[in-house]
Amino acid sequence: MISLIEKEVVDRRKWIDRREFLDMLAVAQSLPGILAVNISVAVGDKLRGLKGSICSALGTIILPFLIILAIAIFLTPDLIKNNPIISSIFKGIRPAVTALIIAPVFTTARSAGITWKTIWIPIVTAAVIWSKIPFVSNPIFFIIAGGLFGYIYYTRKAVNTTH
Repeated sequence: MISLIEKEVVDRRKWIDRREFLDMLAVAQSLPGILAVNISVAVGDKLRGLKGSICSALGTIILPFLIILAIAIFLTPDLIKNNPIISSIFKGIRPAVTALIIAPVFTTARSAGITWKTIWIPIVTAAVIWSKIPFVSNPIFFIIAGGLFGYIYYTRKAVNTTH
């Protein structure tokens, strides 16, 4: 989903630049709710203010809502399990869903400037969060630590460039 949004908003329509998209993406990921709605509201707000936010949110929500509503009405769990054609369709969708989850990881990493020298940072962070070690596996700890290290890094960088 992220790569599709980025391709449409940044590359095709050129509504915002890549750096601004990454900033909006970071904010959208940290907010509660659906990522696509959060980022569409941010883009809508930048382009047309409150009206743009409302229109982009509705445009992002209405079609998936109607599709899910139709699936919920017509496709019961029993029908999916007992109908070999429908069951095969859902099994065939699995690789595409996996690709849609993995693709934004690479495009976002490339856009964020993650290199072979810095790849260890997100890997170690994800491994520690996954480990479920109390306190250290809490993502809030990494958000605060990242902000603190970023502040220290940029204040030192600012001091070094003024001398």
